[in-house]
Amino acid sequence: MDRIILRDLAFFAYHGVFEEEATLGQRFYFDLDCYLDMRPAGQSDDETKTVRYDFIVKRLADIVQNQRFKLIEALAEAVAKDLLTQFPQLQQVRIKVRKPEAPIPAIIKDIAVEITRDRKDYA
Repeated sequence: MDRIILRDLAFFAYHGVFEEEATLGQRFYFDLDCYLDMRPAGQSDDETKTVRYDFIVKRLADIVQNQRFKLIEALAEAVAKDLLTQFPQLQQVRIKVRKPEAPIPAIIKDIAVEITRDRKDYA
């Protein structure tokens, strides 16, 4: 299946279990694969027959910056649900959320979760 690919989208937000995360905030990075049939758009060169990636980014930013989650698992789930319910052309999404500044006692590049959801998961 065809896909729209967005990598390393960064946002500053206030998600996390610890009070410091809610107060100080931190960076979050997203990778998205949005699966859909792009033949109609490719054959017609008509933007209304696809999902514009700027619309995807706007929806993602709204959730990340205007809602608060303790768990990045819940953040990923909210993004998946929103994209699949707002854009009927999308059949499946894969979302990876990375948290490079997680307050844990170790030197790490980042921690991450990755989920894959289908349209039927939110029917």
